[in-house]
Parts: sequence; structure tokens; C-alpha cells
Amino acid sequence: MTFYIDANKTGAAREISSLLKNCILHHRKSWKELVFLCIGTDRLTGDCLGPYVGQQLLCNASEKVHVYGTLSHPVHALNLTSASQDICFSHPEALVIAIDASLGQKKHLGYVTIGDGALYPGAAVQKELPPVGDIHVTGIVNTAGLLEQLTLQTTRLSTVIHLADKITQGILAMIPSAIHESYFIQKL
Repeated sequence: MTFYIDANKTGAAREISSLLKNCILHHRKSWKELVFLCIGTDRLTGDCLGPYVGQQLLCNASEKVHVYGTLSHPVHALNLTSASQDICFSHPEALVIAIDASLGQKKHLGYVTIGDGALYPGAAVQKELPPVGDIHVTGIVNTAGLLEQLTLQTTRLSTVIHLADKITQGILAMIPSAIHESYFIQKL
């Protein structure tokens, strides 16, 4: 199931936090740490959502929270496979939350999606990349249709930043309680 959250709505960050926490706590995979895999590049305005979120989350990383993909070290089509392998090797008991920009229907422009299951990065621009993550979060930065690569190049930076800020606020609000509650549940 995928949830859609209007990032312009009052309380959007709180709703993102709550839905993401529920996905994490009810995930069937046993985990001991969280990895945020923030996908995208800073070379395309519409595709910088993931690295921008990663950059903000990096300031709050800890021994149980790890971030891959930032503005200075992005994870994109050329290094996604090696980053995924690094995560599997370095964090074998991690729950991976994949974050990326996406294109969608006009009515969902400015929405955040959260759902169980892997993210299929590059699908909007017809790139065949391996699915990644146990849970996915996307920000719908523009509308899908023709010339998706051009659409990403002409996406408004303000839309990307607004979505990224809401996603980051939601994640930062849920991390302490999700880790604490998960630890308590695993001890039972």
C-alpha cells in the first residue's frame, strides 16, 4: 500500500512521520539499524530531492542511523549498484529506506508518497536500475508525460526544496521513537 501526503497541507511533516513510523514498526523484516538511501543527482534540479534530504539527515546520523547519498556524495544511476552492495556488506541487519524524486499525475504534484517495498529508481526516465530499499519515500516534483529528462531539468527548485524539507522534518521527528520502540519490541 502506498500513502499520498499533500506536502502543502498543515501537519504534513507530522503525517509523514506517523506513516513512516508505522511502516517501519510493522515491517516484517527484523532490523537493528536504519539506512536512508537518498537517490538522485545535484546536476538536475528535479532529481536533487534525494541528495538534499540526505544532506540534511547526515547532520543527524548516529550509530543506528546511516545515510547514503548527499549533495557532495550523491547516489545515482552510475553508482547505485555499488552503493547497494556497500549497504548490504556494511549494514546486513539494516532496514533500508529509499528516498527519491518522482514524476506523477498533475493532481499529485507536491505530494509525498510512502510505502512498503522497493523503490524503482529511474523508472520515470525509462532507466532500468535495480530495485532498492525495504520501504520507499518519494517526492512528486513534477508531472509525468513526454520528455521526462527535460521535465526534470525544468522543475522548480522551490518545489523540490519544499518537499525535501517536509520529508526531512517527518523523518527527524520519527527516528527517536521508531528506534526506541523497535528495540523494545525486539527485546520482547
